[in-house]
Amino acid sequence: VQLQASGGGLVQAGGSLRLSCEASGIIFSINTMSWYRQAPGNRRELVAQHNSIGTLNYANSVKGRFTISRNNAKNTVYLQMNSLKPEDTTVYYCNLVQGSEEYWGQGTQVTVSS
Repeated sequence: VQLQASGGGLVQAGGSLRLSCEASGIIFSINTMSWYRQAPGNRRELVAQHNSIGTLNYANSVKGRFTISRNNAKNTVYLQMNSLKPEDTTVYYCNLVQGSEEYWGQGTQVTVSS
């Protein structure tokens, strides 16, 4: 299984970005796809999570601003990020958990200027 993330970039505070992550390989119908982020020197933290039956979970810091969605036919998860703040600046990673296995994408940089 491989995860390919895209969509990061530079945006001004208050702007929007949309991240995408496509999973390839053998993908189970039951899985959880998530976005995490990690700033230098910090732990990787969960941003948003979407399992295959539609249960969503968000970090408190992004509730009301970020929306996670997925296209199961394309094995792709999205993160729509609105009202971005400078503190959202970091590397974002997509994650797939299926069965007992966990997979990570390569990370995509999001930079929000003030």
